[in-house]
Amino acid sequence: MRQSGRVQKVAVIVQDGAEPFGLGSLVEVWGEPEHPEDETPVFDFQVCTPRPGRVRGRSDYDLVVERGLEATADADLVCISPKHELLDQDPAVLEAVRAAYVRGAIIYAHCSGVFELGAAGLLDGRECTTHWRFTDRLARMYPTADVRPDVLYCHDGNVLTGAGSAAGIDASLHLLREQFGTKVAANVARRIVVPPHRDGGQAQFIARAVPDCDAETLGPLLQWIVANLNEDLGVEALARRSHMSPRTFARRFRAETGTTPHSWVTRQRVQAAEELLERTDHSIDWIADEVGFGNAATLRHHFARVRGLSPQQYRRRFAG
Repeated sequence: MRQSGRVQKVAVIVQDGAEPFGLGSLVEVWGEPEHPEDETPVFDFQVCTPRPGRVRGRSDYDLVVERGLEATADADLVCISPKHELLDQDPAVLEAVRAAYVRGAIIYAHCSGVFELGAAGLLDGRECTTHWRFTDRLARMYPTADVRPDVLYCHDGNVLTGAGSAAGIDASLHLLREQFGTKVAANVARRIVVPPHRDGGQAQFIARAVPDCDAETLGPLLQWIVANLNEDLGVEALARRSHMSPRTFARRFRAETGTTPHSWVTRQRVQAAEELLERTDHSIDWIADEVGFGNAATLRHHFARVRGLSPQQYRRRFAG
């Protein structure tokens, strides 16, 4: 598939103590070969390290990495893979990351890798996150950073940070969606068998972090909502459908999805609008009515808040 987005070359920095899942989550999204049935982009994916050769892994395995940090010199996306030691920063890595940032590359780290962005000076005045176990420490070490402990990822300017473990996939899918559109991100998510988007925060703050249609007791209702976005989906209407009081329904909804009914429904409507903008030439008014926003002005308002683009800008960028 021809790439129309910005990211083409991806360089991932690994170091001693490399976390296998942290690296694997990056490989799953950015390092896969061509899948013609998916129509997803293929990236020039390279793994590099400060000192090429044997890289000590954390869980009874090692890596052999042949490329040095020169691989970051022309990468569009530079990723720092998590490692076991939070505070053992390599000056060569920090310099490579700073140089990539200065020339305009996107810099991404999740879990423990975010500490290296702090050491490189890239978190000053910036919203960021990391694994919930480390958010307090990150805030203490880098007091000028705006550490968000209750989110799966933060994207502030050219710096993307993700929370722990599986949130690395969420952050990568977010960036993929921003660069190449909803359809591409959804295809990649389907291939690796994860939801294309997770609302809510990190798992310790909510009973169930994934507001997909498999929520514990509200799963059937969520499926119905996605299939009936142009219906009345206010709290009172949904509570009646669930045979609950509005207060009980709202409390149960947040417990199972990590967000409010209004926020969840709005997100589904925006995602449905994205797909229609990409795949059809219907008017903005028609799409707004189809997905339940009622009119183009309401669609534009919510679309801009969620995506940072107008529907027209999104269509020009991703349609076809």
